[in-house]
Amino acid sequence: MDANRSLFIPVILGTVRKGRMSQHAAKIVAGELGNREGVETDLIDIAAMPLPTGDAGEAIKNADFSAKMSRADALVVVSPEYNHGYSGLLKHVLDSCLKEYIHKAVGIVGVSAGPFGGTRVIENLLPVMRELGLVTIFWDVNFCNVHKVFASDGKLLDDSYIRRIDKFLKELIWMAKTLRHGREQIALN
Repeated sequence: MDANRSLFIPVILGTVRKGRMSQHAAKIVAGELGNREGVETDLIDIAAMPLPTGDAGEAIKNADFSAKMSRADALVVVSPEYNHGYSGLLKHVLDSCLKEYIHKAVGIVGVSAGPFGGTRVIENLLPVMRELGLVTIFWDVNFCNVHKVFASDGKLLDDSYIRRIDKFLKELIWMAKTLRHGREQIALN
């Protein structure tokens, strides 16, 4: 493994709703990730992706998204909580790739207007991540009462989130390095 090669860890914003506060969370996480030495990132907004709905799975694969998932060493998924669940369009996009995810780390950031910070969306995404072949880290970031965490312009109002994001990213980066080494150096059979 080339220790000098940067990790590529994209952040996926998993909602298309208007006025989405999770966009602020995704930008903060992507910004913190981009400040890490040896890490490249890209904020992938599913609202900006062409999303055909006449088919599903790999039949709707977007070449650009697939290439980014193939290149990725890990992922961050930022998702608001939709009535204890996640966006159907997020699932639709994630299902468009399969082999691209195998043995790569993923961290989940939950966002909600309520006091639990998206814990239920995280809980519901975990089995999906496993089924896709991703390896979940054990730290999450939960943005609760999100309307009180960000100003209308996206400015973070509670700096304690920076410490939480830091802990989350340290674990994600460690797992990304470990799994990249495994993918490149250790045969599966």
